[in-house]
Amino acid sequence: MTGLWGISFDATPISGVVVEFVKTAKHFADRGMPVVLDLGYDIKADKDAFFRPYQDEAQLLPEWVLLGRIAGVEQIPGYDRDFVAEVLREVVGRGAGTHLLPQIDTIAEQLSDLIVATWEAHDVEYVLVENGTLPENITYTKALHLAIEKYGRNRGRYVLWRDHDLMWQSEPSSGKYGAYPYPATPKPPNSPHIHYLALHDQARRKTLEWAPHLRAIDVLPNTFTHRKATIHTGNADFRSDYGIPAQAPLIARCTRIIRQKRIDRDLYLLAGIPDAVLFIAGDTTESPDEYRRLVALARQLGVTDRVVFGGWLAPHEDDIGRSTGCKYSVRDLLAHADLVSFLTSFDYESYGNPVGEAIASGVPYVTTRYELYDTVYGSKGFRAPLLTDDLPDEDFIGQVRNLLTDEEELAEMAEHNFRLGERDFGTARDLLDRLVLIPMDEKVRLSVVLPVYNEAANLPAVLDSLYHQRGLDRSAYEVVLVDNNSTDNTVKIAKTFAVEHPDLAVHVIPEPEQGVSCARRTGMQFASVRSRGRVNAEERFYLISADADCRVDEDWLYELFVAMESGKAAIGVCDYYYSAAHFTGRPRLWDAITKTLRCRAVTFALFGGFPDGKGFAVDRDVHDRVGGIEIFYQLQDGRFVNHLSDDWDFGIKVRGSGEDIGYVPRSRVEINPRRVDHAIDEVIAGRAYGSDGIIVMRDIRPEASSTGADLTEEQAQQAWDFSIKDFTPKNTILPVLLTPSLLDDDLVIEFFGPSLAERLGKRIAEIKDEMRMTDFTPIHSYKTPSYRLYFEFADDIFARLRATVGEDIGYPPPLPPCLQDVPADRFTEFVKYYCEDRESGEAHNYFGNGGVF
Repeated sequence: MTGLWGISFDATPISGVVVEFVKTAKHFADRGMPVVLDLGYDIKADKDAFFRPYQDEAQLLPEWVLLGRIAGVEQIPGYDRDFVAEVLREVVGRGAGTHLLPQIDTIAEQLSDLIVATWEAHDVEYVLVENGTLPENITYTKALHLAIEKYGRNRGRYVLWRDHDLMWQSEPSSGKYGAYPYPATPKPPNSPHIHYLALHDQARRKTLEWAPHLRAIDVLPNTFTHRKATIHTGNADFRSDYGIPAQAPLIARCTRIIRQKRIDRDLYLLAGIPDAVLFIAGDTTESPDEYRRLVALARQLGVTDRVVFGGWLAPHEDDIGRSTGCKYSVRDLLAHADLVSFLTSFDYESYGNPVGEAIASGVPYVTTRYELYDTVYGSKGFRAPLLTDDLPDEDFIGQVRNLLTDEEELAEMAEHNFRLGERDFGTARDLLDRLVLIPMDEKVRLSVVLPVYNEAANLPAVLDSLYHQRGLDRSAYEVVLVDNNSTDNTVKIAKTFAVEHPDLAVHVIPEPEQGVSCARRTGMQFASVRSRGRVNAEERFYLISADADCRVDEDWLYELFVAMESGKAAIGVCDYYYSAAHFTGRPRLWDAITKTLRCRAVTFALFGGFPDGKGFAVDRDVHDRVGGIEIFYQLQDGRFVNHLSDDWDFGIKVRGSGEDIGYVPRSRVEINPRRVDHAIDEVIAGRAYGSDGIIVMRDIRPEASSTGADLTEEQAQQAWDFSIKDFTPKNTILPVLLTPSLLDDDLVIEFFGPSLAERLGKRIAEIKDEMRMTDFTPIHSYKTPSYRLYFEFADDIFARLRATVGEDIGYPPPLPPCLQDVPADRFTEFVKYYCEDRESGEAHNYFGNGGVF
């Protein structure tokens, strides 16, 4: 399967277009999707590569980009380099060649079938077309339009069509592409499968003037990783390897060596700065005539010994890769350069990537005021000497010479541009999430995020329960299934379900980092970003967490939605239950479970509870404001693993930000009992999720259904002790620890009693003041004080639970042996040491990890 199939109309292994493709494709690769790129050798006629087999081009690309092409194109009768060149010259440029039109349509139809066959063979999920509207090969463009429609049957919006150059941006004065309204250029169709991307606002505006029927078109600027280029051990020898004196001012020019790039201007500039060196990074074989012309000009100007034609360097972005066979990258060049030059033709450039790379790398630049410079850079406040004449005059040369000798001005200009660039040219990840991974329908108000790992056995029933929700039209919600490296049929089941149930939007996205916390975070970010593209953005939008091994009741989603819409809470917490029928014949186990659930019902009603990944809703705006799901890491057996309590930690962040959490008892989730059935020994000992403070997911995949025997009286007591020890600090103490104002609420006072409420409030203030400068570890910042307060107030709190929930709640479990012999007047002191002990994890083992029931 291919996650992304790219098509570049540039027909060259490395160019600004290809570099931008790789940056965009990295977004897909990071999600575990294979990436294939067609360099366009079978498209463009002027690069001497038509139908040429690939040779060493792959070395110029990262290892995760595979090269591909459409199979059988060379077998289409009449489709060759001469035909493409003639169509461009006669049909596009001169508006003639009517005799070619039937052949264009015939070849386009055959091409489209080959494209579809290739995509089907690779099981392509997404397509990125680069520069396909520029009419270098209108036959291929028409074929792509046809192929996208054919392959798009039963698919949504799966194509990104990005034009770096358009007729009004690329050599408009040459007449190469005809004149407005460009009648021979295939206008982009308003396809339900294509989302168009323009590089800047002007390109979008002019595209819509030319093709006003387009509805899905956004601005996606070229992007740059803002990290200053530095000299380090890997590139320290760059100057010496190229024979560049250590103290010589170095001017860098990263470009294709073709006439339109006007490298002759750099040579004239160099002639006016006698001590400087010019390094030209580009392929000297692309246009041999231009290379010979430049060598001759350098000799004529007397600068031959100060010009370095360095050949291609590896693209400098780390996320593009360095597996190029090159010793150095563009970033290495920029680390040594004092200045970057971009003295290009006025009407040739659409963006000017070398300027952006210089800005992002913290290097000053000089440039021509080419046609779109002000649109992309100048109007935003970037500072640089600008060439406005055909060749550098003494005034311009003087500006550059003075800049190179003024270290303070160089540094100030570089810093100004770098900071401005960080603000204006960040990553495009959020926009790509919203656009590439299927835009959200306007009617959707809720996204159900479902992390999954090898859930093929449970998934059909879970998806069926989500499909048959009552009270809400299926257009009002969607399912975001996050596959966390499943090795079974989980993904296939989900995709089949999506095809068979087209009235419910089901999106399947990958999360390569193992862990339910990571998968939940990715799914919520994905839904949040896409939801912001909806027109009716003033409506509250909700992100819903669900578990793939639990069943939701038919009214689960409706009750959550109604509660969130009618209340002010930022989070809505569901009610969780076990099926009593599953525990027939195990009364002791069932008693321990139901006592826990009864306690939870009381405290959730009072405090709102905390979100559990099995089912909760959060207001998207609050989710984004607090930073979403946060992953904490812990060491287990010498390696970092992510902490399991992301849902609780998230609830704590939300409550700590001043937002309310509400309990929605009518929104119910049935808990899968497999953990209780198949790991009962660890469950009743509080070790189901690890020990010593390490809280990780224990993966239980029973091969056969089994309910097991009931607990003994001793086991039942142990199970209850660990259940109530886990429950009490988290559900009765933590809420008032985070929100002390709850102790002023009449119902809370009634639950605790006035005296206990007052003493709790006072002690919470004392502990918070004591810990404010000493406890920096997030999980301990709430667990440690909760544990301390438990020991200090356990007798009082259990008395209130007995009075409120029932006498069978009993009394606090025995103290840890180490606290039983502590003198009464020093009890509080040693409780602190016990709960703050980070070395042994004794307190965590006493309270159990991650709950019991």
